[in-house]
Amino acid sequence: MKYHQINSALFVKNRRKFTAEMKPNSVAVFNSNDIYPISADSTLPFAQHRDIFYLSGVDQEESVLLLFPDAPYEHQREILFLRETNDHIAVWEGEKLTKERAFQVSGIRTVYWLQDFHKVLNEMMTYADTMYINTNEHYRATVETETREARFVKWWKERYPAHNVAKSNPILQRIRSVKESEEIDLIQHACDITEKGFRRLLGFVKPNVTEYEIEAELAHEFIRNRSKGFAYTPIIASGNNANVLHYIENNQQCKAGDLILLDVAAEYANYSSDMTRTIPVSGKFSERQKAVYNAVLRVKNEATKMLTPGTLWKQYHIEVGKIMTSELLGLGLLDKADVQNENPEWPAYKKYFMHGTSHHMGLDTHDYGLLHEPMKPNMVFTVEPGIYIPAEKFGIRLEDNVVVQEKGEPFNLMRNIPVEVDEIETLMNS
Repeated sequence: MKYHQINSALFVKNRRKFTAEMKPNSVAVFNSNDIYPISADSTLPFAQHRDIFYLSGVDQEESVLLLFPDAPYEHQREILFLRETNDHIAVWEGEKLTKERAFQVSGIRTVYWLQDFHKVLNEMMTYADTMYINTNEHYRATVETETREARFVKWWKERYPAHNVAKSNPILQRIRSVKESEEIDLIQHACDITEKGFRRLLGFVKPNVTEYEIEAELAHEFIRNRSKGFAYTPIIASGNNANVLHYIENNQQCKAGDLILLDVAAEYANYSSDMTRTIPVSGKFSERQKAVYNAVLRVKNEATKMLTPGTLWKQYHIEVGKIMTSELLGLGLLDKADVQNENPEWPAYKKYFMHGTSHHMGLDTHDYGLLHEPMKPNMVFTVEPGIYIPAEKFGIRLEDNVVVQEKGEPFNLMRNIPVEVDEIETLMNS
């Protein structure tokens, strides 16, 4: 891996939090992701399942974690199963985890090779009453491919029909949404790499540069700072492209006088950052662009203040909508009649700001978190309002990542990334 090794104490804590919520006499199993084929002998780069990484730190394919806190013998309470390495694998694929190295990474002492998994699991099932299966229940999830985890669940249900079934996901949704200090440090590091990429762009962007050249500059800066690259597919949307919320073609030329909406960020050690900035191709905003930009910035700043313990996600978005409505009235994009006659299910402001303001962030860019439960300290959220005006051929979105505090306003992990109009113009013209 490109990133520095994470102290195994983090994963020890994470496992303790999970097992504390398990039912008596129960087993939980977590599988790594598959390596997904493209065609012929080509595959996508491996990306570890975030749940097994969160609980073990193992960042390798064909790995399984078994947790059984009530097992009759201590060595059975945490078990890792890994693909057995050998000299041939080392030559063709590179270093894989040995049992000793797996302990250093995870803090788990009992490590078996994967070929022993079914035999060991069968013994555990004779002791256990309940199995925790790990299904994807994220509110944004759309899963069309059968995963390694799904294949295991299907096999297990057929093999052990007499056992009770419980779900891992509700536990993970709660514990993963509240970050340990080590995790916040890793997200901060990802944000710091993102800052380096953004500052690089401010001296690079000029009229007639292409969106893909900007993407290349970011990729270079991210990877040279030990990131695998982008935390998600980058959006580099110049001019009217910014009005396509998930524009990812990044193949157009940036024209003088236009704005570029940049929704781009680095990952680090599988932890995401998630930044959006909007900058002028020519290095200076027009008066109209500046007015809309500052309206979005005010909404972002006011929305950020509301991310405090006890806040409910749904009510928060209602309040942000009121702030945005006021700004749109000030910009002349809405009038009082629009607001008075609005459909409560789709308020008037949604014509220009149609997406949510915040989501959980962490190991996944859209991270775990139960939206019906109140916000808690050490949750990490994005704050990303925008105004999109197809008739004027530009859109503006600004986004930071913040940590909810015990008291007061959230801590902004992107506090050092330029966002004020004057600072952006100065850096672009220096």
